[in-house]
Amino acid sequence: MENSGVSLWEKAKRIIPGGNQLLSKRSEMFLPDLWPSYYKKAKGCEVWDMDDNHYYDFAQMGVGSCTLGYANDHINKLVINAIENGSMCSLNSYEEVELAERLIALHSWADMARFSRTGGEACSIAIRIARAATNRSKVAFCGYHGWHDWYISANIGSSSNLDEQLLPGLKPSGVPRELYNTAIPFNYNSLVELNDIVDKYGSDIAAIIMEPQRGTSPTKEFLEGVRSIASKIGAVLIFDEVTSGFRVNIGGLHKTMGVNPDIAVFGKALGNGFPISAIIGRREVMDSAQNSFISSTFWTERIGYVSALASLDYMEKVDSPSLLIKWGDRINECWRAAANENDIEIHISGVSPLTHLDFVHPEKLALQTLYAQIMLEYGFLLGASVYSTTAYNDEIIQKFERATHKSFEILSDAIKHDSIKNQLLGEIKHTGFKRLVD
Repeated sequence: MENSGVSLWEKAKRIIPGGNQLLSKRSEMFLPDLWPSYYKKAKGCEVWDMDDNHYYDFAQMGVGSCTLGYANDHINKLVINAIENGSMCSLNSYEEVELAERLIALHSWADMARFSRTGGEACSIAIRIARAATNRSKVAFCGYHGWHDWYISANIGSSSNLDEQLLPGLKPSGVPRELYNTAIPFNYNSLVELNDIVDKYGSDIAAIIMEPQRGTSPTKEFLEGVRSIASKIGAVLIFDEVTSGFRVNIGGLHKTMGVNPDIAVFGKALGNGFPISAIIGRREVMDSAQNSFISSTFWTERIGYVSALASLDYMEKVDSPSLLIKWGDRINECWRAAANENDIEIHISGVSPLTHLDFVHPEKLALQTLYAQIMLEYGFLLGASVYSTTAYNDEIIQKFERATHKSFEILSDAIKHDSIKNQLLGEIKHTGFKRLVD
């Protein structure tokens, strides 16, 4: 199969630091030396690469941004109309107010909203607001929250502080050392660790920021305990729903958990691939944004607001959460059945629309890489995680199931004959941040 994307990726690594703009789209994160890397067209859950090879996307659907399918006709129509009527102006887009009202209506505890374009920006805005509201500086955090200084500073003085927060190997190069000890990590489901941070820094903690859930389900007392601690010490509780939002329901995942934050942050699925992110929260916290300078020209651009409103309409129309859960459950069932039939031990984590597969084996990364290599030959883009989309259907899922069963047969044979690495046509996939070119 011809693959011009491989040679273009090699060129890109020489002229673009890091090869591209997003770690999660690096070819080395999926299938080094073989990944098609670039696309000509994406529609529904189908992708055509530079050589017009056709694939079904069971990787991450635009890194989790396109739950409603690539180039969704309903959303595109409204976005194109917005472009034709002017996507930027000296006046404000009225859709900004509509979106604020819509998100507040979906979250009864929230009173106000601000907007930006990316998840990392939105998390940074939330932290700025929390610091302004409390007049404090330190942040206790759990999970991955972007690339900005406030977060990466956690690795100043200890290069492993972020290793358990999704992406290992993140270096604080370029982050001021003066930010040392302003961001302190704790692990998910560990109230003991959070209480230790509070005992040491309680009166200095501006915010506790965390994902309500990513891989592991919360224990019954965990989220309630975090809420109680934040209220007790006067810290702002921020739920980062950049990844989890608008998948198991229309709104934040926290709505299913009975615990409300002071601020919630959304991105990815909100605009179905168009750049828009949101920060919603209680009035007494959010109003502090007026005391801090938080402002950017392209946060006022119209396409993000129109795409978000169109996405919310489409989510309600097709009941997207039900479909995303349905397809995620089917994928999980497929993995379990294929693993059982071929005597392969696996571990599945995450909520159904954000499901993640791990092989329980000493050479688990090599197995994941080989699985991706085989599935690519069958016409599937595949990573360790599958972010479901409403663009899947029974026929496509059945094709995935057949290809996975065949792949697991090959994986089983490779395990039995200790030939996993020998069958790889390239290097083993990366799992975190690494320099690509020295």
